[in-house]
Amino acid sequence: MASPAQWLALDWILVILGAWLAVGIVGVLFLRRLAFVAHVLFPAGAVLSLGLFAVAAIALAATPEVAVLPIGLPALPFHLRLDSLSAFFLMVIGAASAGISTFAAGYFRRGEGTPPGLLCLEYHVFLVSMAGVLLADDAYSFMVMWETMALSSFFLVTANHRVPEVRSAGYLYITMARIGAIAILLCFGVLQANTGDYTFANMRAQSLSPFWASIGFLLALFGFGAKAGVLPLHVWLPEAHPAAPSPVSALMSGVMLNTAIYGLLRVTLDLLHLRLWWWGGLLLAVGLATALFGVVFASVQTDMKRLLAYSSIENMGLVFVGLGLTLIFAGYEMKPMAALSLTATLYHVASHSFFKSLLFLGTGSVLHATSERNLGKLGGLIRTMPWVGWLTLLGVLASAGLPPLGGFISEWLLLQSFLFTPSLPVPLLTMLIPVVAALIALVAALAGYTMVKFFGVIFLGQPREEKLARAHDAGGWERAGMLWLALGCVVLGLLPTHFIRLIDHVTLTLVGAGLGSRLGENGWLLAPNGLEQASYGPVIFLLGILASFALAYLLVRALYHGRMRRARPWACGFPWGTARMQDTAEGFGQPIRQIFEAFFVMKRELPTPFDANPRYRVTVEDHFWRWLYVPIMDLANYLARLAGKMQQGRISVYLLYSFLTLAATLLAVMR
Repeated sequence: MASPAQWLALDWILVILGAWLAVGIVGVLFLRRLAFVAHVLFPAGAVLSLGLFAVAAIALAATPEVAVLPIGLPALPFHLRLDSLSAFFLMVIGAASAGISTFAAGYFRRGEGTPPGLLCLEYHVFLVSMAGVLLADDAYSFMVMWETMALSSFFLVTANHRVPEVRSAGYLYITMARIGAIAILLCFGVLQANTGDYTFANMRAQSLSPFWASIGFLLALFGFGAKAGVLPLHVWLPEAHPAAPSPVSALMSGVMLNTAIYGLLRVTLDLLHLRLWWWGGLLLAVGLATALFGVVFASVQTDMKRLLAYSSIENMGLVFVGLGLTLIFAGYEMKPMAALSLTATLYHVASHSFFKSLLFLGTGSVLHATSERNLGKLGGLIRTMPWVGWLTLLGVLASAGLPPLGGFISEWLLLQSFLFTPSLPVPLLTMLIPVVAALIALVAALAGYTMVKFFGVIFLGQPREEKLARAHDAGGWERAGMLWLALGCVVLGLLPTHFIRLIDHVTLTLVGAGLGSRLGENGWLLAPNGLEQASYGPVIFLLGILASFALAYLLVRALYHGRMRRARPWACGFPWGTARMQDTAEGFGQPIRQIFEAFFVMKRELPTPFDANPRYRVTVEDHFWRWLYVPIMDLANYLARLAGKMQQGRISVYLLYSFLTLAATLLAVMR
């Protein structure tokens, strides 16, 4: 390590990671001291996150830095590398975790399963392991950090381990994580090309044949896709996110999923030299199916955290669509187009981190204030929880892809990328990709529909339960964390050209082109394809919105002031409306449920004439769970029962097994 006067960005990042570990260890020393853990240790972690954000932002434009740490096995030290790609994702981790850690300082309570100090350790080990994944420069250190990330997040998901459903969700999550990790390990085995050297530098130096390069790509897609939650490996997200505490859900959805995107980018655009167009086509198809599946399922959910989990699946699908376009353009050496689609992808990664973390934190505040996750028992909370309501509204607007917030910029750039697809030399792609663009527009529209349902049912209308009148607003720490994330949504929406110039350092490294030169010609206007094709001015758009509101206010004051009559909202002339007459979450989602009925396994419970409390209920389930995972579980249970028959409980039988095993081994050796 360099002297203090010559410390580089990588040195500072390692110091921050060590400080995070120290914060977690101190939490164990004060295991049940909730006030100290919450109001000292978690804010300290948030300050370190801000430091990581600042150092990584500076490192984006710097030359790559490498280091070898003398830890691990004797012949396998940790190789680390900080380049523009890892610096970008570290910057996103630092920015998002700063708000989440601040919120966590006011969120955690006693009696929620895991002691506060142990939760603090698991939380900060989780942060360190995610950053370690981004810094790893060999397969050994990558897999150690990847597995640490999986185990620490498993313990966080099962924080309230006394609840059977929480334990079940945790087991499903760790099982999918193990399956994905095996595929990633096999991918690295292919990339090292039988050299025995598992450093990423050696993998970059290999020239694999198209067959073996494709095998490595498919293994990477399966392994990292399992972590990102793409079809059909998505089943853990809707179970794990509702089970985890809300800050953990925010960290997993807004931050951890990004490590899968990083891993896929690292393999396809850095370690592999071949870039075949059909790789991009496969990513495009998987991403489109995932996005459409996620948004349709999100639109019919009645549990607010499951709704956001399916929304995360949809957003990961959009990211995979952007990655697919990037690989298609890169495969045909169309570098400016590849830079545009990669910029859209990375912009959406950052935007999703902010708005999805903000939404999960908003649901956490609602859950603490009402003890309810069911949308059918909420409503009217903006009156008693104005801070949470208005800040969540910003996250909802960003998630719906509305200007002038960050979610709009990334989706607009992605749709701009499709304008170049007619110039591709493959007629099949030029014919099919416009259909993909139309379906992406449908996904964006359904996402807006889902967010209207999410916000409207929770915060607008009348309270559906009497206890909602006693709901309290978020505390100071929670407000500060949500404010930081809301500010991120606004900044990404209003300053896109500045953020794209940061992304340029990544695109120049990975695909050899960037958007910075074109953006510099247009000032504050965002025109990735030139002013003659399309442009967007976020500040101008915001000023137009403010001017429209101001004009409407002045006209109302001038023309109708003193003549307004306050009454209940229009209800077909019926004056005695109650909260139960409002549109419910089930009713709001019914049109989507009918149109996309083939997507679901629907179970209808009809009331009988003898029911004391008759109720009509519709349960929506996943086809993939029934078609794919249930048969696998049945087979595993059958094999387990067969293996169980060998356990007779008699020592003579076990000695016979040992003798037969020894005899078989000797026969194999003698041959």
